[in-house]
Amino acid sequence: MARGKAPTFELQRATMLRAAAGLFAEKGFHNASMSAIAQACGVSKPLLYHYYRDKEHLLFDIADSYIDELLAIVAAVEARKLAAEDHFAELVRRFMEEYEHAQDQHMVIVQDVKFLREEQAASVAGKQRRVVAAFADALARVEPGLKGRKLDKAVTMILFGMINWTFTWLRADGPLTFRDMAPIVTQIFLNGVRGLMKKEEPAASEAG
Repeated sequence: MARGKAPTFELQRATMLRAAAGLFAEKGFHNASMSAIAQACGVSKPLLYHYYRDKEHLLFDIADSYIDELLAIVAAVEARKLAAEDHFAELVRRFMEEYEHAQDQHMVIVQDVKFLREEQAASVAGKQRRVVAAFADALARVEPGLKGRKLDKAVTMILFGMINWTFTWLRADGPLTFRDMAPIVTQIFLNGVRGLMKKEEPAASEAG
């Protein structure tokens, strides 16, 4: 009979993923050797190979598991059946709270996913599209006109541009937290979205 996984397997795996993500974010995928990864994880190289056959396997698991966490947030918020604006606000809040501790994963997604094999990259990209689609749908619930003008996906990507890199300027020791910023982002964004659907005002030279 095959031997089952030890109770600590998933905990050890998660610790390895965090350490490897930090190393990839700092040095880049190609500059991080398995020896350096093992050292960062605080384990022997043979033990690292027990969990991961190569760097590509690690890279895929970092990206794939992180996107799975984001999809789990989407599902949890959806399950609450909130009103449209509350649903959108909760998505922004939960994502920003997740992002507070996810800068290494962000860097890996941005700079290193391109090194995955084609089928692995396609799997990660497919999950990313599901995250974008969930936010596009949330925005369309608030302002249905976005879909009619084919703006729902484009506006969603603008939103991600606002929140994905917050960690680059929002200081941990500053006066505002990620949770503090979430409603500010929500209000700035929703008020702007509503403005997109308003009829254009006549130019001053044309009025009267």
